[in-house]
Amino acid sequence: MRNRHLYITLLTLLGFSAEAVAQALAQTPQLVVTITIDQLRTDYMEAYAPLYQSAGLKRLLNEGMVFPNGSCDFTPVDRASATASMATGSTPYYNGIPGLVWLNRSTLRPQNIAEDPKDGHAPLQLATSTISDELKIATGGQGKVFAFATDAERAILSAGHAADGAVWVSGSKWNIAPYYTPENQWLSWYTRQYKPVEDINKSVTEIAIKCVEQSGITQNEKPSMLFVSYTVNPDEMSYKMLDYYIALLVGGIQHKMPKDRVLFVLTGTGVTTKDSEGENASYRIPTGKFYINRTANLLNMYLGAIHGAAQYVETSFQNQIFLNRKLIDKKNLNMGDLLRQAQEFLLQIAGVRNVYTSNQLMTSDSQMLQRIRNGFNVEKSGDLLIDVAPGWELINEDMQTTSTSRINSIPFPIIFFGAGIKAGRVLTPVTVDRIAPTVARAIRIRAPNACSAEPLF
Repeated sequence: MRNRHLYITLLTLLGFSAEAVAQALAQTPQLVVTITIDQLRTDYMEAYAPLYQSAGLKRLLNEGMVFPNGSCDFTPVDRASATASMATGSTPYYNGIPGLVWLNRSTLRPQNIAEDPKDGHAPLQLATSTISDELKIATGGQGKVFAFATDAERAILSAGHAADGAVWVSGSKWNIAPYYTPENQWLSWYTRQYKPVEDINKSVTEIAIKCVEQSGITQNEKPSMLFVSYTVNPDEMSYKMLDYYIALLVGGIQHKMPKDRVLFVLTGTGVTTKDSEGENASYRIPTGKFYINRTANLLNMYLGAIHGAAQYVETSFQNQIFLNRKLIDKKNLNMGDLLRQAQEFLLQIAGVRNVYTSNQLMTSDSQMLQRIRNGFNVEKSGDLLIDVAPGWELINEDMQTTSTSRINSIPFPIIFFGAGIKAGRVLTPVTVDRIAPTVARAIRIRAPNACSAEPLF
């Protein structure tokens, strides 16, 4: 407080009024609340607007700065990669989060992106700083950071490396990540006293409001951050209930803190409900079945015919093929030549629209490859990425997984509300990685260390 008064006095002597300076200082939010909603769609949210109450989504749409055409600047997208992009202001190429699950090369087994053998769940796969990490650095650790979610991945990835707590619902109980220590007494008490209800969004809302009441955020002079993650279904009742919980959350927090000191950010993950297996064929939509594991075996035989029988292909995962790098080095083969041979072979297979090599994605500056490159991560992605034709089913018989290829993007909203934000609507398409630098500018801290995106305003 003494430094603040000294600052005001000095600026007053330089010709600024104390009232103007105090007003400028008051514009810095004391709390930033980021609300991430899995499967949120702009078209559904706007279609169900007549059902909303005045204090929920309708209020944010009418009084906030609304960007209705939000998207992720990379592919593929899921709730983990989208959350990491929002938190880091970057893409999987830099932040290390290409998806919910990645293939560990050392074990050749799929691994959840937020799981850790030591702590159960931890942000160890996050390769860059997050906006909450930068807050901790800027405030000398005094700014508080909490994350509450309906799933572990969004709780961990939005919390970052240095949060005060990350909590999510699993089954019928709360889970607290032990990675974030020391554990807050109120958080431990609350999760013991109150069990999550069947409506997980309700439980997440209640614990988030309790956090503002009990964690000391309201008394903290330094900015703090609260991350709240919901899930919505593509139906009328789900959006109506989401609106109710948004109203409860916003109203509950604004009741505890000055309205002009809280900045709310609402966004989606870019994820939509998956297609049902076989539905394209039912409606005569062109389709087919692409077997990634069978394709990997064929590729191995092809490379063996050229370079001698051996296990050149280590494994396949999702739409990726991993080559045996140790064998390739042992045989003294040129990786670039091998990748080109594999690419030429795979392009001849039915259902393949394109094939990208790791060398190509790491060295090309083509704008046409930008979204593919942004979604690639050199440590976690395969050596060959196969672009399966839209509408085709991608099948891995070894891992018993099936997915339908889609390249369309369904926009989700990005909304800023409160803390002096003026109402507006910007139809220009924007990407989720621009949230972090916008928040950084609002609270006057630096953006995350891999963030090159521009603030939205």
